[in-house]
Order: sequence, then C-alpha cells, then structure tokens
Amino acid sequence: MIVADDAGGMWPAINHSPWNGLTLADYVMPFFLFIVGLSLSLTCKKLSCRGVATKNAVLRTLKLLVLGLVLQGGFFHRVNNLTFGVDISQMRLMGILQRIAIAYIVAALCEIWLKRDSNVNSGSSLLRNYQFQWAVALILSILYVILLYGLYVPDWEYQIPIETSLSSPKTFLVKCGVKGDTGPACNAVGMIDRKILGIQHLYRKPVYARTKQCSINSPDYGPLPADAPSWCQAPFDPEGILSSVMAIVTCLIGLHFGHIIVHFKDHRNRILHWLIPSACLLVLGFALDWSGMHLNKALYTFNYMCVTTGAAGVVFVSIYLMVDVWKYRRLGMVFEWMGKHALLIFVLVACNLLPLVLQGFYWKQPHNNILSLFGVRA
Repeated sequence: MIVADDAGGMWPAINHSPWNGLTLADYVMPFFLFIVGLSLSLTCKKLSCRGVATKNAVLRTLKLLVLGLVLQGGFFHRVNNLTFGVDISQMRLMGILQRIAIAYIVAALCEIWLKRDSNVNSGSSLLRNYQFQWAVALILSILYVILLYGLYVPDWEYQIPIETSLSSPKTFLVKCGVKGDTGPACNAVGMIDRKILGIQHLYRKPVYARTKQCSINSPDYGPLPADAPSWCQAPFDPEGILSSVMAIVTCLIGLHFGHIIVHFKDHRNRILHWLIPSACLLVLGFALDWSGMHLNKALYTFNYMCVTTGAAGVVFVSIYLMVDVWKYRRLGMVFEWMGKHALLIFVLVACNLLPLVLQGFYWKQPHNNILSLFGVRA
C-alpha cells in the first residue's frame, strides 16, 4: 500500500481504481481484513474466560479507533508546510484503522460467543460448529445488498470554501432522486455517511476525483474539465459506514480459514478446505460482475468482497505451501518481520509520521531538510 500511495501516480495500474474495476491497490484492504480474521481464530483458540476475552477485544478496538482518529482524522495534514492540528468540527471520523477496528470487534465477539465446542472432523461438522457466525455473515451481506440497491437517494448539496476570497463558500447541488445507483454521486453508501457522520466529516480527496469526468489527467488527479459534473469535488469516504458492513464479512471469512488451521492438521485437508471456498468466491464474484454488479472498492460491493477475499485465500494457500509445506521460510523472512510490525510501519510511513520527521529537521529554511541531501525536494 505504501508503494501504491507513493508510486500510483506514475503507474496507474497499481493505484486504486478511480471507481469501478480492480487494481493491485484495491486488494490491500481486504487482505488486511482477511488476515485479521484468520489471526483472531488462533488467538481465541482456547478461551479461559469469555468475559475477559470480550474486555480485551473491546480495549483493543478502542485503541485502534483512537489511533485512527489521530492519524487519519486530519491532525497530521499539510506535511510539506510543516503544519499540524485539526478542527474537530471538520475531523474525518472514519479511516483504515477505524474500519479494521469495526471488523475486528464484530469478528471477535462472534468468535468468543457464537461457536460451539463440539468435535470437528469434516467440512460439514466445521460448518455446524460455526453456523451462527455464518448466519451473521449472511445477514450482513443481505442487509448490505438491500440498503445499497433499495434505498432512495434524494438530491443533495455541499459547499467548498473559496480560499482567495472572503465571500461565502460556493454551493454545489447534486441531482439524484434515484434508487439503486452505484455511481459516484447518487449511491446509498455516500448518502448514509452524509446523514449519519455529516459531510464535513468525510474524506475530502475522494478516489472518483481521478475519473475522466473529474480530471483531465485521469486516471491521476488533475484540474477539472470544463464540463465537470457538480459532484466531482464532493467529499466521500472510502471507509464509510455501509461499506464497512462488507468489510466485516471479509474478516469473518478470514476467521473461517483460521478455523481450518485449528481443526485440521493434515496439509492436504487444509489446502482442500481453503481452495474450494476461495474458488467459489472468485467464480461468484466475477460472475456477478459479468451480470452487471460492478466490482467497486469505494462501495465495497458484494462481488468485490467475493473476488478480493477469494484472491486472499489463494495467496494465503500459496504462502502456506511455500513456508509450511515446502519449508522455504527464508524467502519470506522480510515479509514475516513486516507482518509482525505492520501497525508500526503503517503509522510511520503511511500516516505521515516518518515524512514529518524527515522534513521537520532542516537547516535555516524548511526545504533544506534531510531529504534534500538525497536530491528530494518537498
């Protein structure tokens, strides 16, 4: 994700898709959520006390939420100008860590309270043992589809301050009046976030600003075309409330993959029980895309969940074969270290703390910082 963020402008194929479609970067978030769920099943393999486990899960969730608000709420903004701080009335409320926290707490509570302790010796007994968790995943998926395609989205408006003028902010009206739309302007995901969170608390650099309608440099950010639609500059949160519902389902599927590790010890059995659901998810996801349900990361559509989670399962099986079956562990030692320190790396690099340090120490002028020694100009 760090590579995609920093080099996506030069290589659009690895940057996030401007709206519909899939790129390399669009697989990262589901892979995070998948491995969170898988790891959770190992952590909760043997619980001495459900109450204590619940307390620990809630505390961990709160830590992630607070850290997410500080790191992605806008506190460390405008790094190149060496400024920081955020107006709480304009703070972004959702973000990557907040989404992970939401998916984690739901999956954790399911794992702590919604599982049986019966013996598992087959695929069918595995499903019976965790049938209530699968029921939660099914209910969430149905709820998401009903809301996305069933909610009516009315016209709405937003304002943009004019920086070079003391006059009132410019107001834009977005015409909708539709139901079931999955375009950038009139989808139910954005409407729910505007109603519940407030438009002032949404992400101000939406991915759809890189579409052809909104950028002359598409698929990169750029100046608005002369005929740009009114919604191009509107805030939109890619980690919003409704889209996080499907993120929870991704985490629950990862939880199921972890259950296979817990209950099956034979390599062949594990791989078989991983590959079958992965293949089914991939086929279902691409079939739905072919039938008209778009793959969309910003909305976290149902078939996007299927394709990316199925791909996560296939990648996981590949790593399992390399490390656990064929014993090529040395090849993955760097990634193992990164996995153990993923949150630290995310905080330092992806959330501007490392750039802040590198640019914050300078000689007489801000542009004479550590980066300038390597020929890098902020």
